[in-house]
Amino acid sequence: MKKKVLVLEDEESIRSFVVVNLKRAGYETVEFGMGEKALRYFQENGDIAIAILDVMLPDISGFDVCRRMRGMGIKSGIIMLTALSQETDRVNGLITGADDYVTKPFSVTELVARVDALYRRMFGGTYDESKLRMGGFCLDLRSRELTFPDGRTIPLTQVEYLLIKSLLENKGKPLSREDLMTAVWGSNCCDDTKVVDVNIRRLRLKIEKDATAPEHIVTVWGTGYKWKE
Repeated sequence: MKKKVLVLEDEESIRSFVVVNLKRAGYETVEFGMGEKALRYFQENGDIAIAILDVMLPDISGFDVCRRMRGMGIKSGIIMLTALSQETDRVNGLITGADDYVTKPFSVTELVARVDALYRRMFGGTYDESKLRMGGFCLDLRSRELTFPDGRTIPLTQVEYLLIKSLLENKGKPLSREDLMTAVWGSNCCDDTKVVDVNIRRLRLKIEKDATAPEHIVTVWGTGYKWKE
């Protein structure tokens, strides 16, 4: 995947400053000030590794852009730019499918570091080339696709991939919501663990025969979740 970043920010001075620093760090960039234009670009191009989305935009919100990207099956990494005082912005961003967030006003050095870290997580050379197998399921650690016992294969978002990877690597072991938040979003993530529950529900809808009576990703009451064969 190209080291190409889409920057969606309506304030031209901020957007230009971010773009200049990303280019210095070795990234290609495309930039937009309107959410609908960015979405049209995504529909026509599949070359974006990471998208930086501002929450407050003139037409639609960054949350809407993120939600619609995931609805279109786009697996690009997503970093939200949120207001410093709005904890709900950060939670909503993670719930709608974002991988990380940076609060405004932000250090551009921190933002580039977050882009670097997310790119390494998604496309770097640190992934094991093997596959995780469990009860007929197979998680490909390179393509981030999950194969079912019947041969069906589904792509996963970055969040879904990291969730199920953590569960499979700890088969039978209960993982707390805090454990899963750290594994997926990092130790500096917000404290609202409901983002874990929301994404577990989405993962169950993809995996379980009946998401209301899960057989694989089961709830461990008082703790969190575990993978059960």
